[in-house]
This record gives sequence, C-alpha cells and structure tokens, in this order.
Amino acid sequence: MAPVTIRDVKKSYGSVATIHGVSIDIADGEFVVLVGPSGCGKSTLLRMLAGLEEISGGEIRIGGRVVNDLPAKERDIAMVFQNYALYPHMSVADNMGFALKLKNAARSEIESRVKPAADILGLTPLLDRFPRQLSGGQRQRVAMGRAIVRDPQVFLFDEPLSNLDAKLRVSMRAEIKNLHQRLKTTIVYVTHDQIEAMTMADKIVVMRDGRVEQVGAPLDLYDRPANTFVAGFIGSPAMNFVQGRIDADRFVTADGQELPLPGRAGTVKPGEATYGIRPEHVRIEDGGVPIRVEVVEPTGSEVMVGARLGGQAISCLFRERLALRPGETIPVRFDPATAHLFDGASGARIADAA
Repeated sequence: MAPVTIRDVKKSYGSVATIHGVSIDIADGEFVVLVGPSGCGKSTLLRMLAGLEEISGGEIRIGGRVVNDLPAKERDIAMVFQNYALYPHMSVADNMGFALKLKNAARSEIESRVKPAADILGLTPLLDRFPRQLSGGQRQRVAMGRAIVRDPQVFLFDEPLSNLDAKLRVSMRAEIKNLHQRLKTTIVYVTHDQIEAMTMADKIVVMRDGRVEQVGAPLDLYDRPANTFVAGFIGSPAMNFVQGRIDADRFVTADGQELPLPGRAGTVKPGEATYGIRPEHVRIEDGGVPIRVEVVEPTGSEVMVGARLGGQAISCLFRERLALRPGETIPVRFDPATAHLFDGASGARIADAA
C-alpha cells in the first residue's frame, strides 16, 4: 500500500495540451475514481501514473518516491484494462501467475500467491480452464487476480466493466468494492459511468477537458456540486436546470413562474441565475407550479416523467405509481431544502449561507 501524489501534472502532444496542471492527493488505501465524459483526460492521467505515457510537466509520487522517469515495471503498480488481455493458450492459473514467472519466481511461490487470490475471487474451481471456457465476468476476475498476485502498492483500473452486460456490471462493482475492503490497497479507477463512481469510491475526481472540476466524497459532490457541470454529471437522472433570475427573495423563471429560493441560500444578489433541482426532489402538490407532461416512463418501483415548465424541459422521478398521461398538466413543488442556485454567467454554485 502507498499514497499517491499527482502535483501540477501536464500532458501535451506537440502544441496540443490535453492535461492542464492536474493536482490530486490520494491517501494510502484510498479508493479514488476518476470520472468524466469521453475525452476529459482521465485515461491519459491513469496511463501517466502507470508509466505508459510520459508526462510533459509536474510530478508524480508513489509511496513518497518520484516516479516521473521510472519505467512501468519499476513503479510497483498493477493495471487492469478494459480488455481482459488474457493469454488464450494459458490456463487461468498460468495467466494469474505469469508476471511472477517472468521474474523467475519459484513454482512454489507462484502457487502460494495464486491460490489465495483465486480463493478471494471465487476462481479456485476454474484454475485449470482456458479463457475461451470462461464468461466475461470470469475473465475479468482472472485479470483482477493477475493484478492481485503481483501484490502491488497501487491498483489501477481503466474502465474494467465497460464490456460487461448491465447485470454483470452491478455484481462486478460489488466484487471490486469487496476486494478493496479485503486488501485495503490504494486503488485508482477510471470510468465514464457516474453510477460506478458513486457506488464504489471513497473519493471522486470529476474531470472535464483535462482539468479537475471538483474532488470530494460521493455524497459531498451530490449534495454540494461546485458548478453546473458537476451537478449535471453526478446523479442519475441528471439534475434539472431552470434558467431565470433572482429577484429579491424569489427566483423567477424565463417564463415568469416563481420558485422558492433554496432554504440555505441566505441573501443573494439579484441577477441572472440557474435554478437546480434533482428529479427525485420534485413533488406533486396542489398549489405548486404547473408543468405539462410529455413522456411517462414507468419502471415498476418508480415513474420517470419528462415534462415542460413553461418552455423549459424538466424531469421528475416519482416513487408512487401514478396514472399520468402525456398532455395533462400537474402542479409540482420544488423542495427548497434540496434546491441549488448557480451563477448565470460562470455556472459556479452560489454558496450556502453560513
């Protein structure tokens, strides 16, 4: 186990800069998820940490040691890729122990490391099989086992669940989180799926265009997003954004509807702003603002409704079973205790009152 420090790291390809001075502190044994849309630089940052990409500036430390110029094999890390990258002609046991074989480790040592790793991942009955005889989830566990056998200071995961079906992704999320709780090794995990980030991470790093937008615990990012980008990216379904302006002690939408200011906003300056409310915080209530239903999507336990507040699209997530029809108008209330205000020009969140 080891802490990881990424300090003012930059990456350029010729004159094109892709990573712009990223700084992240990762504690010993922490599970950190880098999340963001495609092209935000999260995989590039992970590859620089692994030693697979050269850095153009800044410093990376693993366990207190600067590794900028160290080759990947000397960094004491293990990486699990989106592609399982298993040797098809080798058994599960041989795939898991291959890195130790390359180091000329004794057969007894290889077996002593492979067996406990196989036990942890439920692979013991499969050790004699070949990759073609395994399911996608089993192959991913073999790839994880190969990393565990190396006993590294840091595990790196690069979108390891992207190739799995939805049900298998859910079970593999739980397995990876359980693995971290057992091994207590530092993990840096890259994904574009914010649900993976929310359910697995101790700390989330939200990236956009090669920069860090916000760092924090999952619920901190959900409850107190730094700006509209983070607010819209973290949480599923995404947060609603209603355009309008702050006028005295109220928020007035572009269509003239009045919404209550967030209960913790305190005194805010009048001007253009964005009102944020999550779909699950919208309630049907007599006397509320009218919205026009456009789409109704029942899922069994919930009803997802796409609607219009004046000319602006919003989403509502109701836990009750409702007989709603497209075209009808219903009154809703936005809970001010869970609402957010964002600056109309910068998109930055208007901070809570003290």
